[in-house]
Order: sequence, then C-alpha cells, then structure tokens
Amino acid sequence: MSFFASMNVNASGLTAQRLRMDVISQNIANATTTRTAEGGPYRRKSVVLQSVPDSQNFGNFLDNALEINRLTQGTNGSDRIPSHVTRNNEVINSHENTGGVRVAQIREDETPGPLVYDPSHPHANEEGYVEMPNVNIVYEMVNMMSASRSYEANMTALSTTRAMISRTLEIGQSL
Repeated sequence: MSFFASMNVNASGLTAQRLRMDVISQNIANATTTRTAEGGPYRRKSVVLQSVPDSQNFGNFLDNALEINRLTQGTNGSDRIPSHVTRNNEVINSHENTGGVRVAQIREDETPGPLVYDPSHPHANEEGYVEMPNVNIVYEMVNMMSASRSYEANMTALSTTRAMISRTLEIGQSL
C-alpha cells in the first residue's frame, strides 16, 4: 500500500466518523421531539459503515513485486519493463480500491419509544400518554465518545503518514 493509499484510507475514516458524529448530534438534539413532519416521535438514527475491500492487499503486493523484480532483471535496458506493470500488463499501485470505509446507509431505529404519562401534553393520546423518541442520551454520549476517538485515531495515522512522506523526501534530497 502506498503512502497515498494509506492517506485515502484515513481520509475515508475521517469522513465516516464525522458523519457518525453529525448523526449522533442530531439524535441528541431531537431527544425530546415528540412530533416530526412524518408524524410520530423522532426515531433514533444510526450510521452503518462498510469496509471497502483492498484490491492490493499485502500478499498481492508482494507477489507483484517479486514478479516485477524477475521481469525487470533483463540483460540490457531494452527488455526491461516499467516497474509499475505486471506480466499481464496490469498497472499496479493503482489508487482505486485502496481499502478504507464508506457509509453504507443511515438506518432509522424502529423500536418504540417510551410512553410517558402527561395528559397536558399536546401530543398525548386518549389515555394521557405521550410516546417519546427512542433516544437514550447516555448511549448517544458513549457513541459520540467512540466516534470522536476513532476520528482522533484516523487523524493521528494521517499525521504519521504525512511525517513519513516528509522524512522520505528529506532522505531522497540528501542522496
């Protein structure tokens, strides 16, 4: 995996965790919303993440590198092939399908909310009960901390990759 592929993986994680935090914030903001435009109380939403498969996993990368090394060991420069092409003339080190994560969907939780007895509430039913949103503030705060830590971890990995690229360029300049 190249440095840039690593940065793409971290960027996809940052984007996904940011969206996750936005949805959690929306849940917290609507924790007391008893009527929405669709009717009924607000329903908790959750983000479903899906991994993006890495077409260039380490085993494939190593096999390609060994094959390229074998093919590029010609006797003169004319029979050497470019180092980014495999024996099937497939380009490697492509930045497509470099792994990461994507948002598969934002799912609405269909579990019923708690019924609270409040006959004076404008959305109370005939028995005086109001269906509240199915949002648990404590659960949402735990999810927010998890998303925040995941975001921080992706930022740290991105910063580390950037530092490695910078150090590699410094080494290259000194040669």
